[in-house]
Amino acid sequence: MVGAGGAAVNGVTNARPGAACASAWRARRRPARQNGRVSKLERRVVAVAESALATRKVVSAVDVLTGLRWVRVGQVDTWRQGRLDALEAATAVDARKLVDAVSLLRSWAEQKGLVAGEASYVAASRDRRALRFTRTGDDAVEQAFRIEWSAADLSAARRQRLAARQQAVPDLVVHVATGVWVCDACDGTAPYQVPEGDERLCPGCADLDHLVFLPAGNAALSRRAKKESTLSAIVVRYNRRRKRYERQGILVEEGALARAEESCLADEDARERRRQRDEVRRDAADVAYQAALAGRITALFPGCSPERADAIARRAGERSSGRVGRSAAAKALDEQAVTLAVVASVRHEDTEYDALLMAGVPRREARDRIRTRLDAVLTTWRTNRRETGL
Repeated sequence: MVGAGGAAVNGVTNARPGAACASAWRARRRPARQNGRVSKLERRVVAVAESALATRKVVSAVDVLTGLRWVRVGQVDTWRQGRLDALEAATAVDARKLVDAVSLLRSWAEQKGLVAGEASYVAASRDRRALRFTRTGDDAVEQAFRIEWSAADLSAARRQRLAARQQAVPDLVVHVATGVWVCDACDGTAPYQVPEGDERLCPGCADLDHLVFLPAGNAALSRRAKKESTLSAIVVRYNRRRKRYERQGILVEEGALARAEESCLADEDARERRRQRDEVRRDAADVAYQAALAGRITALFPGCSPERADAIARRAGERSSGRVGRSAAAKALDEQAVTLAVVASVRHEDTEYDALLMAGVPRREARDRIRTRLDAVLTTWRTNRRETGL
């Protein structure tokens, strides 16, 4: 078995892991091809990696293992919470197959010219211990699993964010107690359990009992409260039907929650004032646009009375109506778009079109029946001969 960056294990070691040893590491650990053909495992690894890279611009060993269905996402969550000695304990294959997959991922990534970065995997528990992928915990092998591969064309800002995420310490996680349980430290009980290695502690024994619960639902308040709080923890509940942990809210300091609430209230007042100003501005813009639209109608159809042109403009230009008058072309006073607005008005107001529809006449047939009348009105308006009532 060998590790990342060319460092071999199980009796074979290299003085320094790095690019010079990478080819030797791949040669030892890459599953042999038969008659030069790509193995089934290699095809599967490449397919999973391509999908992850296309979606997130980065791919990790965990992405590959979950994509291969060797380990479930829920089991990965349990491992990240520090409740498993090693991720290998939850996988459907042994360590040798895991290393084979990671070796194939590395080979594919280097052929694609991807950029390697080592992520930090620590438990979401108070001890913040390093997570292990394999039971043996060999340094070289563990390093191979921690490598994440990112697209070479990432912007500097996005690569900086990726690097920060790779080194970020995960949030503390607290579980909602779903049954009768006893704290391993004080023999008491509480609504929440705090995982601590193999133990389950109550918030008091975990020094989290001074925190208050903020339910999920208000993203802005949760984000600000967490930012204000020196100590915080994510509260999750296990969904047995879906076989996964689901976020319920966060535990934060009471003072931090109060400050976050004040900040959100101040912002809400500011947003309300901004909405009112925007409403006045939009109303003024709508009036100006409808006036311009009416002017364009009378220019294209001089036989249309100013009152009728105003009515058409108000109707077609009504905000959020979805009518042709709200289209980008109409707002640019495009001749075709303005004509369509006039045609729609004439069809409904000056012909028997609506009555035909009410009588059950199909829409296409109804339009054919009123076409002569429609064309007559449009011709009259275009030639500046106004008809009574039009």
